[in-house]
Amino acid sequence: MEPTESTTDEPALLEDAPLEIPAEREAATFGVGCFWGPDARFGALEGVARTRVGYAGGTEPDPTYYSLGDHTEVVRIAYDPDVVTYEELLETFWASHDWHSAAPKRQYRSVVLAHDDEQYELACRGWDAVADRTGRTPATDVERLGAFYSAEPSHQKYELRSRPVVGDELETLYGEAFVDSTVVARLNGFAAGHGDRSRYDALLAALDLPAPLVAELQRWR
Repeated sequence: MEPTESTTDEPALLEDAPLEIPAEREAATFGVGCFWGPDARFGALEGVARTRVGYAGGTEPDPTYYSLGDHTEVVRIAYDPDVVTYEELLETFWASHDWHSAAPKRQYRSVVLAHDDEQYELACRGWDAVADRTGRTPATDVERLGAFYSAEPSHQKYELRSRPVVGDELETLYGEAFVDSTVVARLNGFAAGHGDRSRYDALLAALDLPAPLVAELQRWR
């Protein structure tokens, strides 16, 4: 994947970094425990254009981290279905958490929030397949998505934000694109240990970032 040409001092973004989800069928929403982990895991996948953490699955309006009501922490994904399918996203969902044990709080429950009828049917089939294959009943809910509320900025791309120097510099460079950038989603995933070294090195080589920042990023893996 080639970087886009840059005529400014802004870092080059990858071509698959839209700021808007182009179609409803190209979005997916999952609850997988604390949303920091799945934000990174899904962000490292090829075909995922962006990730954003937030709150969904409840009825109370305008939830916040400290006033969540009956909502669940979720990650919302924009993806290219020609590169990664919804079924493959579901495979990552099932493989990335303890789906057979009920969460201690609704905040951290396991849930697939379908955006349309097709996703709902695929998620239900996946639920049945997991139960048949393992002989265990998943403690996972399959529901239709209602409102999604974006989480506070401090929770977006947490793996990068937990590394203050790198996270702060990237946020300064990317500005408003920080949360929705494909590059930042990838770096957030790699920071958490997802993805292989060759993909990580190729990404860093394609970016127009200051040399000291690249050197710091290379120390992670």
